[in-house]
Amino acid sequence: MNFKGQVAVVTGGATGIGRAIALKLADKGAAVMIADINVAKAKETAEEIEEISGASSLFVTDVTNVAACEGLAQATIDSIGAADILINNAGIAGSADWQTRSYSTEEDWKQTYQVNVIGMSNITSVFRSQMTRRRSGRIVNIASIAGREGRPSLPHYSASKAAVISLTQSTALELARSNITVNAICPGLLWTPMWEQVGDRHAQAIPAYEGLTPREVFDTMIAERIPMKKEQTPEDVADAVAFFASDDAKNITGQTLNVDGGFFMR
Repeated sequence: MNFKGQVAVVTGGATGIGRAIALKLADKGAAVMIADINVAKAKETAEEIEEISGASSLFVTDVTNVAACEGLAQATIDSIGAADILINNAGIAGSADWQTRSYSTEEDWKQTYQVNVIGMSNITSVFRSQMTRRRSGRIVNIASIAGREGRPSLPHYSASKAAVISLTQSTALELARSNITVNAICPGLLWTPMWEQVGDRHAQAIPAYEGLTPREVFDTMIAERIPMKKEQTPEDVADAVAFFASDDAKNITGQTLNVDGGFFMR
């Protein structure tokens, strides 16, 4: 895979999965725009990319704000060029203090959908014009295995990620005529700060995990649910993203790939 001369935009690219994706694409030669609300971490990631590919930029972006999304699209053109690759990675698990509750509130539903679904649509809308003009582009949406089945402790999050999978298919159908592929990835169980909070909530809401630490919940789920008996990593997800963004996947669109050690075999 070689992305030399191409421009990639990664939302939520400052940390975690987004950071791993940004570094992977840079390692393959892409110039990368980091779009995130975490300015300090975005700067750190952009500096790492500069050392790898020599071309990066960052733009403070709230994906729920259409004006900010439009600003990101223009800033990308002005700084490193029109986007060839768009990675929709920005996401949240709930509203403030979601991890301290064993139930979903109305605000959890509203804010999670606003970021995970509407925010993704906002970003895609402002970048697809750059791609359709050149009749070329790759869009990869980060969903979750939580979107493959309901979760009793995080129904709002599961529903939002199921919506991402459906949105991926709808967008793929819409943009196929412009030679733009749109695919999604469902990461499995990755030990991240967000998952640590998820584990804490599982321990509160699910009797089988009562009394366990977040890491113990995580390790138990790995042992019980993952056939390969090992956790996934941000780099695993980044490898899959790079494939979907490459010419190797030029005739694949509307698909959702599980990167989960066999958690879901469909």
